[in-house]
Amino acid sequence: MTTLDFTQAGLQNLITHHVGNKLRDENIKLTDEPSAYSDETKDFLLRYFLLPIKSEEFYEFTHTIKLEMNDVYSIVKNVFNETKEFITHSKDLAKLLYENSMHPKIKGGELNIAYFTNVVLDDEIVDAIGIYKSETDVPFLKMKIGKSNYSINHEFGFEIKGVDKGCIIFNTNQGTGFKVLVIDNSNKSVEAQYWKDDFLKLKPIANEFHQTNQFLGITKKFVTKQLDEEFEVSKADKIDLLNRSVEYFKTHETFDKKEFEEEVFQDSGIINSFRNFDSTYRQENEIEITDSFDISPQAVKKQTRVFKSVLKLDKNFHIYIHGNRDMIEQGIDQDGRKYYKIYYDKEN
Repeated sequence: MTTLDFTQAGLQNLITHHVGNKLRDENIKLTDEPSAYSDETKDFLLRYFLLPIKSEEFYEFTHTIKLEMNDVYSIVKNVFNETKEFITHSKDLAKLLYENSMHPKIKGGELNIAYFTNVVLDDEIVDAIGIYKSETDVPFLKMKIGKSNYSINHEFGFEIKGVDKGCIIFNTNQGTGFKVLVIDNSNKSVEAQYWKDDFLKLKPIANEFHQTNQFLGITKKFVTKQLDEEFEVSKADKIDLLNRSVEYFKTHETFDKKEFEEEVFQDSGIINSFRNFDSTYRQENEIEITDSFDISPQAVKKQTRVFKSVLKLDKNFHIYIHGNRDMIEQGIDQDGRKYYKIYYDKEN
């Protein structure tokens, strides 16, 4: 499990540029000097930049031909190696983002390039570079007391609780594309992927979090989308398979594909169907997963939130199924009405 600690992190350098939408002929405004701020404001800036960072899925820079052809990777590498050229390289990043801002839904905003020191990543102290785009400013009220009353006015600014888009690049694993964490809170639609895919050009690092997360995702898609195209299976049976899938990952420290298939699916026909679906899905989506890996509790927790165990019956009833499928009996009465019969030991 990756450990990440920003407690002693320092903000060594910060510069801000404005990047508009190139498609709409909005301007790019580059500054020539670092941003000015007080020591008190620095504490808020550190919270603004670092608080949203979650050490779940790590990425690395990539390129279809050669890693050095990834522009952001090359610029960031130069920043780490030539800190005196920080301002020049920050302008290069702003220009590159501007060239990739070619979708009508992309918002203009302030681009902050930050250089951090004393970041602890897996017990190693490293420098890091943050690239953040702030797009959504909100109004806030300022109340100032006078001699006999308060004067109240408003200004616009950015909420400290989180930036719209961002990434932080840690100065480690330089030869394979660094270690990168990504933020994109403003929009999850396809056109918004320009930040991660078009501008940064990142791919997930195939660690235990990525493999656990991806395999559980494939399993969910198979059970909910593919299974009933080949087999006659009830909603209760689907929920039971989803519950058994999650339970396997919760009760095992390491994953073994063959063991998982036998414990969860049990039926040889379903196992063969899953193997075909799994193989095809991986090829079509270019996903690399080994047949054995350490299980990430963080990824299991994340996926558990989307593994629904609710059986919805018309608009009248919702049944939450958390275990033993044998306690539920399905049938049709003499009048043609469908029913579920539920057994239990005691009422809580």
